[in-house]
Amino acid sequence: MDNLLRFKKAFLIVGDAAVFYFSLLVTLFIRYPDTFSKNIFNEHLGPFSLVLVLWFLIFYIAGLYDFKNLKNSLQFLKTLGASVLINILTASALFYIFSFGISPKRNLLLFAFVFNLLTAFWRSGFNTLVSRRQPQKTLVIGDSPLIQETLNYLRQNPQLGYEVAGWLKRGINDPELANLSQIITDQKITTLIIPPYLKENQKLIQTLYKNLALGVEISDLTDFFEQVFKKTPLSELEEHWFLENLAKPRQLYETFKRPLEIFLTSIILLITSPLFLIIGFLIKITSPGPIIYKQTRIGQLEKPFILYKFRTMKADAEKNGPQWASKNDSRVTFIGRILRFCHLDELPQLFNIFKGELSFVGPRPERPEFIKELKEKIPYYEIRHLVKPGITGWAQINYRYGASLEDAYKKLEYDIFYLKNRSLILDLLIILKTIKAIFATPR
Repeated sequence: MDNLLRFKKAFLIVGDAAVFYFSLLVTLFIRYPDTFSKNIFNEHLGPFSLVLVLWFLIFYIAGLYDFKNLKNSLQFLKTLGASVLINILTASALFYIFSFGISPKRNLLLFAFVFNLLTAFWRSGFNTLVSRRQPQKTLVIGDSPLIQETLNYLRQNPQLGYEVAGWLKRGINDPELANLSQIITDQKITTLIIPPYLKENQKLIQTLYKNLALGVEISDLTDFFEQVFKKTPLSELEEHWFLENLAKPRQLYETFKRPLEIFLTSIILLITSPLFLIIGFLIKITSPGPIIYKQTRIGQLEKPFILYKFRTMKADAEKNGPQWASKNDSRVTFIGRILRFCHLDELPQLFNIFKGELSFVGPRPERPEFIKELKEKIPYYEIRHLVKPGITGWAQINYRYGASLEDAYKKLEYDIFYLKNRSLILDLLIILKTIKAIFATPR
């Protein structure tokens, strides 16, 4: 599945680039019908190539390379149109700030029109192509809420390239299992999905072994679920899974991550230092209490540390003891709501990063008052403390704002996925997605 999606994504990126450069070519033909030459194209090629890199980033942030969003719907067209508009504004600012030896004011407007028109046709065609392309026929053995969730998702998202062609709900007790070879041949099955607990059944293993010659791909439900949902199904995990997947050292990643964080933190602190003064002044004159709110959180290896934030609540917000924060919390001050809306209350956490207590990316640190309950009621919750917590994380960009046991359970599935797949590239992608979340989902 990974290879198929990688190919589709690579094809989509190459297609976007081709439409971009073809739009540039069409634009220059229209603008310079009598004097168009290779030199004119080359003059525009470098600056517009720089713009293309920025456009790719904005398309990614908007979710236009996420296959679950690639459906021909009104929402998709709105997202595509908004992304192109943001790209044009970004390109205009870039050409205004830097001198590239060209004056593309009219060219850029004409280019925007041509690109918007061509990319709408190209993207709509691509969405139709991936939805109608011959899907991989999938057969599932067994039954569980996780299996039902997976099957429903595949049926609702044909663009992923899978068709549920069969489902042996009774697992090893299903009478149809005896005809597995015939089912695979008749239904042209290419992928067979089995839950982990059935892999221990010798009868099933022997049956699958006899069908190796049919060339069907056998996928573990846990791995398949991870690839589709980008989270790890907690209900299917056992201790040996963590030993197999989380015990691998990532020396290169850890070696480069810390110096990069110190460098970036220093730059951001320097740039935002005026904001610290302004925000501190506004908090002080609008409500009694300290400017910086200090709260104990649990960090890597369950070591407590003091988390810094600009105070957004009344000074006596927890006079009745620790409480989960709610979306429209009445304890939040007027300035606090503005800070939360803009996520500026998180700025002091840069000092936590500088001290090595926090990372830019990682599982969100929880309070010790809640950790005890979460560890008792959610299996493997303590595993998220293997790495340093972060200001943002895979769970934060993929799951809604929430503060309940159910939310903590769902977020842990994303946190475990991050622990298994963490890398500098994934951290960068999370930061880019966080930029979108800041503007799209204010707290």
